[in-house]
Amino acid sequence: MIAYASGKFLRISPSKVRIVADLIRGKDVTYAQGVLLHLNKRSKEYLIKILKSAVANAKVKGFTADKLYISKIVCDCGPMWKRFKAAAFGRASGIVKRTVHIKIELDLKQGA
Repeated sequence: MIAYASGKFLRISPSKVRIVADLIRGKDVTYAQGVLLHLNKRSKEYLIKILKSAVANAKVKGFTADKLYISKIVCDCGPMWKRFKAAAFGRASGIVKRTVHIKIELDLKQGA
């Protein structure tokens, strides 16, 4: 692991983030940024921000973005916000607002 960055308590469902994270796992950083820029998913905004942070952390250590790839990307469940919505006959039905913790780790490409 060369560098990593994380985002915690992000207000989006982990399952929605995992769909986009699977697209960029194991890819080069520049390729992953290009893929994220052309996606039509809300979770791409969070992933772009965290990926840029990880690249900046690697640059501080003296590495360039073209020699890095995404070695590990993890989307774990965060705490859930529990709310209630009015239902029929005076009852209440539950709503669960999910959060996610995202962690991206970068490493050097083989032969770089």
